[in-house]
Amino acid sequence: MYMSGLRVSEIWRYPIKSIGGERVSVATITELGVIGDRGWGIFDIETDTVLTARRTPEMLFASATLIGADVSVTLPDGAQLSSVDDTCNEQLSAWLDRPVELRAAGAEGGTYEVPLDFENDENWVSWQGPGGAWHDSEASRISLVSRDTLRDWDQRRFRANIILDGTGEDDLVGVHINLGTTELAVMKPIDRCVIVTRPQPGLERNLDVLRTINAERAATLSIGALVATGGTISEGDIVSPI
Repeated sequence: MYMSGLRVSEIWRYPIKSIGGERVSVATITELGVIGDRGWGIFDIETDTVLTARRTPEMLFASATLIGADVSVTLPDGAQLSSVDDTCNEQLSAWLDRPVELRAAGAEGGTYEVPLDFENDENWVSWQGPGGAWHDSEASRISLVSRDTLRDWDQRRFRANIILDGTGEDDLVGVHINLGTTELAVMKPIDRCVIVTRPQPGLERNLDVLRTINAERAATLSIGALVATGGTISEGDIVSPI
């Protein structure tokens, strides 16, 4: 049973799937989650998949920010490009060394891949995600995790939307909560994959992260929720089970 208080410490959105994101102090929440979160994806033309850092780890060394309805990307070498640039796809293709297109999410979900053997990047399987935003699961549109659960791991490895001070979020699975002016239906613990082991700026490849999660937490870390009622979430808001 959920007993401990949880308060919003940080809010993050990731405008492009598997690209570094941006912190915001207040987020508008719709049925798709944080507005702008995973609203764009880099589409691999040859494989007909949405690229992620599972297959293409170098993506985590770029970052993205929303500029109105458009998105701006900063590449690892410092070059900046925008979704409205005529040469955007050409520059992304040159960076990733394959033909790609930056695409806004639509009604049709993306096809994603993951290696079952995360230690050797082998035995890949694929699945279809939901439409509306480039999310992995139709049972999770917004993700939450506490600092207690994160231990001393860098939160960037997990790309959660809401970082919470306190403890006990695992006990909220199956519960509706009020957070800010929203109502969220917490649906599931979030399964973790090879992405949490990938290098990022200031972080080295670390297989022990996923080894530990698999051994001690049944391969899950953080919780995923659907949005029952949209609204806003702000830093400092308190989680209130209904």
